[in-house]
Amino acid sequence: MQGIIIATAAVGIIGLIMGLLLIMVDKKFKVETDPRVDAIREHLPGNNCGACGYAGCDAMAAAIACQEAPANGCPVGGNAVADKIAKIMGVEIESTEKMTAFVKCSGDCDNAVPRAHYVGINDCSAACASGLSPWACDYGCLGFGSCAAACPFDAISIENGVAVVDRLKCRACGKCVAACPKHLIEMVPDKSVYAVRCANRDRGPAVKKACSAGCIACRLCEKQCSFDAVHVEDNISHIDYEKCTGCGKCAEKCPVNVIAKRVP
Repeated sequence: MQGIIIATAAVGIIGLIMGLLLIMVDKKFKVETDPRVDAIREHLPGNNCGACGYAGCDAMAAAIACQEAPANGCPVGGNAVADKIAKIMGVEIESTEKMTAFVKCSGDCDNAVPRAHYVGINDCSAACASGLSPWACDYGCLGFGSCAAACPFDAISIENGVAVVDRLKCRACGKCVAACPKHLIEMVPDKSVYAVRCANRDRGPAVKKACSAGCIACRLCEKQCSFDAVHVEDNISHIDYEKCTGCGKCAEKCPVNVIAKRVP
């Protein structure tokens, strides 16, 4: 009995000593953290999408706190989050314009001319790698949804064979832009009213053979614009969003309705 008591006491003493040693080691080697990191992290969206260029929101918060990243470095949070973080950091920032993704293609199943039946991995990059395009237009949306799969906000869907962005859900993370092997998705100002839904750089006759809704570079939009906001370059119409007033005259004159009014 006495042996058991002695053994129990010994174990207890050893445990106490080890606990004290651990406390001493923790205090000696404790890494001090910037309290601003936690404060910043609370305001970041928490999607860990990587759009900021860092591994996740935790890494982004640490980078902002040590001034490796700007207070408005999170494209997903927008100006509201940036303002809160700027106050924590004690800095002033300029408001950035809200951007949303836009798909430069109107070649859906009703407009695009089919070329072949693709059988393979249901992925746009895989389809491109095969060298076989199911559509006659080599520039258009393949419709396999790689962009939709990459979007962490469920802001993209495939409708009638072409990708469509829900502007109300889009957070401008850029994941869809990186996922599209055709480079059909771009970030445009969310306030923009009209956009060109085409990326085909072929000449008019070739475009017509491939898609009934492709830009034919007729320049009617360019001639109609009173604000010098529309120009045809490389056989396709482009809108300068800084000059565009959203009057819609270019869209009214477009014979193929490729200049579309953006909808939520």
